[in-house]
Amino acid sequence: MSEKIVDRRAVLLAAGLVAGGVLLDGGPARGLARPSARRPATPDEAWAKLREGNRRWAADASTHPHQDLGRRAEAARKQEPYAVVVSCIDSRVPPEIVFDVGIGDILTVRSAAQTIDPLVAGAVEYGPAELDTPLIMVLGHQRCGAVTAAAHALKKGAKLPGHLQRIVDDLRPAYERARGDVDRMIRINTTMVVADLKAGELLAPRVARRKLKIVGGYYSLDTGKVTRLV
Repeated sequence: MSEKIVDRRAVLLAAGLVAGGVLLDGGPARGLARPSARRPATPDEAWAKLREGNRRWAADASTHPHQDLGRRAEAARKQEPYAVVVSCIDSRVPPEIVFDVGIGDILTVRSAAQTIDPLVAGAVEYGPAELDTPLIMVLGHQRCGAVTAAAHALKKGAKLPGHLQRIVDDLRPAYERARGDVDRMIRINTTMVVADLKAGELLAPRVARRKLKIVGGYYSLDTGKVTRLV
């Protein structure tokens, strides 16, 4: 480091122009973590935080919080995510972007049409059980390819190759309740996954004590907005 850089920083410190790791000329002081906002502690606070971020995304006003070197250093020591988002693998629905969040804010668990098997359920349970995460959001979405393919296969009586048939089998109850309507099927499947998680042996007691909420939402590809379903 040159003497000029050292001298400049010493002058700024003496003048009170460096505080909290931020230089008043607009840049973060390198290597210093900036203080983070308080983690949402309740399910309702967590949902409000997600909803706020989604509104920014939908309005093309994302702020991309917690995506700098300071946050990376902070999260490397400890993670305190305030929500688990269970969503589809669809490339158009990345939860961190949809909810305008950053490193350490949410846990994401993704499967085709957010279907749940024991391994996926275990991943979802990790947040509340080990990190005291207060919210689980199950997120279905408009024009879901997995649901559309399953509905087509069920209508034609076709069997899909490999493990794809397991997705079809998991979506059959939603298909029957929706009478083949794909958009209704997406919404019904989302609410059914919420109900299954709420009934889980590990999560049900936390829900009963109001330490955890499990909610369902529907993401519009057209508008970018998430609508609460349950």
